[in-house]
Parts: sequence; C-alpha cells; structure tokens
Amino acid sequence: MMIEELKEYLRIDGSEDDVILTLLLDAAKEYLSNAGVLESESKLYKLAVLLYVTLHYENRDPSQKMDKLNFALQSIILQLKEWGEEE
Repeated sequence: MMIEELKEYLRIDGSEDDVILTLLLDAAKEYLSNAGVLESESKLYKLAVLLYVTLHYENRDPSQKMDKLNFALQSIILQLKEWGEEE
C-alpha cells in the first residue's frame, strides 16, 4: 500500500501529514505482523491497514472512545489469521 492510497482514503490533500502517515502505515504493518497476520495483497489485509491508520490518525486524543473502529479491526485480524492458517 502506498501513501497516496492512504491519503485518498482519508481524503487528505497536500503533503503536510506524509511523515505521520508513513509512520502509521509502517506501524499498521508491524501491528498486524505482531498479531500473527502475514502481509498480503488481500483486500481484507488492505482494509485492516486502512482501519488501523484511520483509528490512529483521526483519534489522536487518547481519552476518546474508539470502540467501533477497534472492534472492526480486531474482527478483520481474526479473519486474516484464520485465512492465513488455511493456506
């Protein structure tokens, strides 16, 4: 996944946030890897990365509730882990 895809998904113009987006993209891949999910070209994997980045980009206040997006991300991770084990 490229930074331009993230910016399109998040509806970001310009390059002011490219550094933070790159950090979040790398963190998303590392998070998924640590959760036991192998990097893949799967659309579900791509969605998990997008959700992780969205979760942390749009909710920088640690006191905010992020339950809905976090639940969606965890659900996708479980599906990806099960799918990866079947290969």
